[in-house]
Amino acid sequence: MEKSKQYGGIDWFRIISAGLVIGIHTSPLLCFGELPDFILTRIIARVAVPFFLMVTGFFLLPDIQWNMDSRRKWQQQLGRLGILYLITAVLYVPIMIYSGYFGERFTMIGFLKDILINGTFYHLWYLPAAITGLGLVGILLRYGKDRLVFMLSIILYLIGLLGDSYYGIVVQIPWLKRLYDGIFAVSDYTRNGLFFVPLFLVIGCILGRQLGKGKQLSAKTAGIGFCGSFIIMLAEGLVLHTIGWQRHDSMYLSLPLVMVFLFAWVLHWKGEGGKRLSRMAMLVYVIHPAMIVAVRLAAKITRQTKLLVEQSLVHFLLVSFGSFAATYVITMFHWNKKKRQEIHKRAWTEISIENLQHNVKEIQSVLQPQTKFMAVVKANGYGSGDLRIAGHLNKMGIDSFAVATLEEGIHLRKNGIRGMILVLGYTDPERIRDIERYRLTQTVTDYEYGKQLDACKRHIPVHIKLDTGMHRLGESYKDLGHLVKMYQMKYLRVEGIYTHLCVADSMEPENVEFTRQQIRHYYDAIDYLKQKGIEPGKTHIQSSYGVLNYPELTCDYARIGIAMYGVLSKMDDVKLSVDLRPVLSVKSKIASIKCIKAGETVGYGRAYVAEQDKRIAVVTIGYADGIPRELSCGKGKVLVHGIETEIVGKICMDQMMIDVTGISKVKVGDVVTIIGEDMEECIPAETVAMESETITNELLSRLGDRLERLYL
Repeated sequence: MEKSKQYGGIDWFRIISAGLVIGIHTSPLLCFGELPDFILTRIIARVAVPFFLMVTGFFLLPDIQWNMDSRRKWQQQLGRLGILYLITAVLYVPIMIYSGYFGERFTMIGFLKDILINGTFYHLWYLPAAITGLGLVGILLRYGKDRLVFMLSIILYLIGLLGDSYYGIVVQIPWLKRLYDGIFAVSDYTRNGLFFVPLFLVIGCILGRQLGKGKQLSAKTAGIGFCGSFIIMLAEGLVLHTIGWQRHDSMYLSLPLVMVFLFAWVLHWKGEGGKRLSRMAMLVYVIHPAMIVAVRLAAKITRQTKLLVEQSLVHFLLVSFGSFAATYVITMFHWNKKKRQEIHKRAWTEISIENLQHNVKEIQSVLQPQTKFMAVVKANGYGSGDLRIAGHLNKMGIDSFAVATLEEGIHLRKNGIRGMILVLGYTDPERIRDIERYRLTQTVTDYEYGKQLDACKRHIPVHIKLDTGMHRLGESYKDLGHLVKMYQMKYLRVEGIYTHLCVADSMEPENVEFTRQQIRHYYDAIDYLKQKGIEPGKTHIQSSYGVLNYPELTCDYARIGIAMYGVLSKMDDVKLSVDLRPVLSVKSKIASIKCIKAGETVGYGRAYVAEQDKRIAVVTIGYADGIPRELSCGKGKVLVHGIETEIVGKICMDQMMIDVTGISKVKVGDVVTIIGEDMEECIPAETVAMESETITNELLSRLGDRLERLYL
């Protein structure tokens, strides 16, 4: 599912929240009475700003602990907020001048306080507050434990609560009032980046991490919880209003609980969302005060103040219409510009994190209870982006990874990936300090290599590779004496032992027998170690096909690579069927469409001859982008509008031709799916690999590295 659809409810509630903010500043029900307007603007509408904050926490903060790229996004978000604040502050300067802000009461200290805390215009308080809160929470999450950060944010919120809706308690305690007088000398409200913002950012972050682990409240539970908690907040707000405790009315004791259920409920809303809606919501927030001024000015000029302003509901509707209309025009211009830019995009890959999560859960469901998932993220995560894949797996609770080289392991660790990272390949002993420094686990490929590592006199964790018949890396299963000596080395901490099943993907009788033989050799070696009083450590023998064809094996880890990405080179030749979905998609666009007559030829070498009149489309991707040339001349297929069609002629360096005869409404600029899903159809990567006799993981890695990524 695309992100725009998966989180469409969030995007639409952003629009609702923007409308509620307009309501706060226009009091639409005031013409019907003070109490109805209070309920709408001071209780109901108070969910709007926390929702905006939770969205930021939900999408941005769950990744911040593990990934340098995510921390860079956090810094970029702070920068974007700062730029937005600067631009809007400048835009509102004329209105500030008109309102007398820079009059006799103007002071530089007050101006600086407004810039840093209160906002230079009344609604702009949100931007400095968001910058302060996001900066604080980001640093705390980076260096502190989640539970501690959550508790601290609760404490800060409670402190803010006493300066807001529960200020009536403060005024009754002299020393406490003096303390809050000091706070208000710095900030006019406790609704700010220190006391108000952190809790909602952290709640959003927690919900994001829980969803990443597959934990989510049902729509029914969330809906009932929201209704119940909202009734409590409504009662709380009315009671506080009646007894007059409120200094301000933005913070309620029950508001965080309301927001948890509301956000969880909105996650279940269906509908098309996207960046355009989120931008519209923020733009409405920014420009609606200017629209208030415009409506008031128009009312004054036309002498219709009583109708257009004093009738508060009419005033609200005019401001809302003007704000959303202006925003629609602005975003339409930006969207059209973006669409024009998209036309020039030649080819790209897309990564579906939702499918990754699905595949992991599918594989975990067939593992033995004691077997942990070890994610293989070598070759840049098979072209899918090692940091992005490993980071999301960390969020799902997976803390065991395998890479091919030392550099790959260092790259993960430098970017905050937590857990064990096993280097499967050879590492020069001269770089043993890097293994130690980055807390990596090195594979000992044989006894001689083990002696070289041990001679470096560095205490490093290792796993021993046992050669049970593949004859690539590993100490021979026949030389059990060397195996024992490796466990007895002074400096190496042997924490595991593993082997590789070289024909586990084949169910041919002779290959099954060979695999069974490998399995016996492995477990015989394990038993021998135990007889010698040696604890073998963590065991792992299964890769993706080892799990699907030999699920009965009992080990501590299963090394899952290609299946995790939704790819198997022999989908039908497995004993245990699982529902795998492609994580990586490869897409391109149609650059040209030609009609050719029967007997005419297409492409280099005139390799394709039309047997009848045809419509041929030129696609902007070729073998230089990683598409195997063996797919030429009808051997490969692609998807257009969800319909499978053949590649015709020979694939060129940066282009190829496809037959679109019979596919209606095909036009230049349409997307062509080379690998992945389009509507209800799918072109799996393993099909491309089988047709081209190319190893699937190499194909994915090559495509992923050569094409730009567009993450879903």
